[in-house]
Amino acid sequence: MNEQFIEEKTFKKKDFSENGLEKGEYELCTFLNCNFSNSDLSKIRFIDCEFYDCNLSSAHILQTGFQNVLFKDCKMLGLQFYKCNDFGFLIKVDKCQLNHSSFFKRKLSKFSFQKTKLQEVDFTECDLSLSVFDDCDLQNAIFKNTNLQNTDFRSSYNFSIDPENNQIKGAKFTLETVVGLLTKYNIKIEPGF
Repeated sequence: MNEQFIEEKTFKKKDFSENGLEKGEYELCTFLNCNFSNSDLSKIRFIDCEFYDCNLSSAHILQTGFQNVLFKDCKMLGLQFYKCNDFGFLIKVDKCQLNHSSFFKRKLSKFSFQKTKLQEVDFTECDLSLSVFDDCDLQNAIFKNTNLQNTDFRSSYNFSIDPENNQIKGAKFTLETVVGLLTKYNIKIEPGF
């Protein structure tokens, strides 16, 4: 059975949670307000695609290809990005909910997460060097043996990063956010006089 090649097509308000999206390669496609929750997106390739206001929560993404894909205003809870195809993996995330997702061991150098909820996301052993977390909620996100060199956390909040178990050389913080580096020491920081 030949896989489909779909190019420059727009999908609006489609519900793929029951029957799933047809297997194949999607290039320069736009998905608007579509429901992919719990659907099987395994082995599908998305190249230069854009997802707006979509629900991809708990979708199966085994060997799924995301090559230069934008997610904006999407709900993406519990996604296992470490299972995706490595080839050309690049996503841009803007104003999304990625809570409870995992990027375990994923190379995310120079990535940009903007105004996104990343609560309880697993970044263990990731390469996040030169990445930007712009106004992101990182409550209970896991950073363990993570490369955070030159990563920008200046406008993000609720993170806890152990400087002894992560590479943080050159990482950027503000005076207000640097508290997230001291959590493990259980010390109290109070405003000066």
